Amino acid sequence: MEYEKLEQINNNEVFVPQIDIDYPAEPDKRILSVVPECEVVLDENYPYLDKSFKFNFMMNLQYLGIFVLVFILNPLKYGLKIKGKKNLKPYKKILKKQGAITVSNHVYRWDFLGVLQAVKYRKMYFPTLHDNVIGSDRFMVRYAGGIPLPESFSAMKKFNEALDEVVAKGHWLHVFPESCRWDYYQPIRPFKRGAFTFAQKYNRPVIPMAYSYREPKGLEKFFTGGKPCFTLNIGTPIFPDTSLSRKECVSKLRSECHKAMVELAGIKQNCWQAEGD
Repeated sequence: MEYEKLEQINNNEVFVPQIDIDYPAEPDKRILSVVPECEVVLDENYPYLDKSFKFNFMMNLQYLGIFVLVFILNPLKYGLKIKGKKNLKPYKKILKKQGAITVSNHVYRWDFLGVLQAVKYRKMYFPTLHDNVIGSDRFMVRYAGGIPLPESFSAMKKFNEALDEVVAKGHWLHVFPESCRWDYYQPIRPFKRGAFTFAQKYNRPVIPMAYSYREPKGLEKFFTGGKPCFTLNIGTPIFPDTSLSRKECVSKLRSECHKAMVELAGIKQNCWQAEGD
């Protein structure tokens, strides 16, 4: 599809990283390439939700490492700060009871772990691209809760069944609606409809979150190597409008979440539209 790009207007206090990265003209084009280290066939026989003892043991072990080590290292290595937790308190009971779908911009390697740290949920699952389960990070991605997206219709049925089971058990989902990672990119890119289709299908609230940036100061310069620091801004949950048709509900959710994330990122006028497919 064609994208119209507007003039970007930020709030005066917003810090915009000056990073030497050549971002593509198309907002959903991947920058990072993965070197394949194995071959994985994502067909109807692939264990999208692996229930084996080995997998669950390794997943629990990795989550232990995340809660014990990563939650300490993320603020040090990337200067992570989390703001807006108070926005979730009025919804604590309903979020605990039925779960939620979190969405955020995709801007650094540990951004999913930052979201996990923000909600302090025991386990979260997230759709991931095929490349991410054939590269060097494949085990970390899978044990963190990554469920790879297949390409065939028959395999997509198995993928959906895996998500159905995850949600039925009360687990949270996280989706990067921008689809691919652009490190230190400041505007909010267009969104694919997947996250909002899930929200409508499962009748789950969407929690918009947006990473913004800070200039490193003091010891932050030492730990981050002088690179910009990250702030994760949490918004108010947005609930599906069940009075609308499926298509209208998904469209409204996407538009509202994009607008919320633009505001959370400190942007007055975003350069990209909400629709990304």
